[in-house]
Amino acid sequence: MTSMRISQLAERSGVPATTLRFHESAGLLFADRTPAGYRMYGEDAVDRPAFIGAAKHLGLALEEIGELVGVWEAGACRDVKADLRPLISARLAEAEVRAAELAAFTASLRGALAHLDALPDRAGRCDPECGFLAPGQGPGSGSAPARAAGSAPGPGSSVPGPAPVAGGAHGGQPVDVALSPGREVAEQETERWRAP
Repeated sequence: MTSMRISQLAERSGVPATTLRFHESAGLLFADRTPAGYRMYGEDAVDRPAFIGAAKHLGLALEEIGELVGVWEAGACRDVKADLRPLISARLAEAEVRAAELAAFTASLRGALAHLDALPDRAGRCDPECGFLAPGQGPGSGSAPARAAGSAPGPGSSVPGPAPVAGGAHGGQPVDVALSPGREVAEQETERWRAP
């Protein structure tokens, strides 16, 4: 049986040694030790990092990957398929929910931007007459005021984050999505609006 050190396994598998050490600490990869304490891997370890990497790419948790590796090592492809299919289906459902939330948030931002573009430029200070923080929630709209940034989300809110932006796909309903736009992008947009 061929034995190789971690540097050799890293070279053959294309996975950095630091990742291999992490896989070992997570119980996903096993190594024998020499009397001097060096990790030694058999030929069967070469394909394992690629399998682990593919499972991680699908968003599987380490515990799930650990169970799947055990099934994969048993050698029956049909068993791996049977175990993997429900895991992928669950990740797909989660991704579709996130995509729908992001699409709603994107529509809200587009609505807010269109509303902001339509507002007249005023020399005075911003006040409730501006209504730029909450499209459709100015005086006389009959809608509740926008939640202040940093306040607690209301009942039914599932995603904590910044103040909601109303309008768009939810017909005036706030959509909370925690996003962190790059500071440079935000500053460029601010400067664009300040330009005469």
